[in-house]
Amino acid sequence: MMSKWIELGSLDAIPVMGARIVHIPATTIAVFRTSDDKVFALENKCAHKNGPLSEGIVHGCKVTCPLHGWVFDMKTGNAMGADEGKVTTFPVKIMDGKIFLSPVAIKPDVEPKAANG
Repeated sequence: MMSKWIELGSLDAIPVMGARIVHIPATTIAVFRTSDDKVFALENKCAHKNGPLSEGIVHGCKVTCPLHGWVFDMKTGNAMGADEGKVTTFPVKIMDGKIFLSPVAIKPDVEPKAANG
């Protein structure tokens, strides 16, 4: 079973108020950077119609889906306002300017594949 956090790269590789995607065996994760350099990781699928959250608008600790405007709290994954639903969140941390994904994001029986480039 994996126990080490998985390095995703430099914080600077993600634009402020932007996102990058990471492919893991079970899904695709959107890793977001806020204006104050907080980092959040959510499944890259809106709970409404599976829109690509990585292409959404980041504001504070929230992201707005680009398809139908649903807003999600990136801390909890919960839909905001009148909308109901939740997206999966994944633990991430920043150490020495690098972003790390918790090994709980990866199924214990599947090793992640190294990204090229």
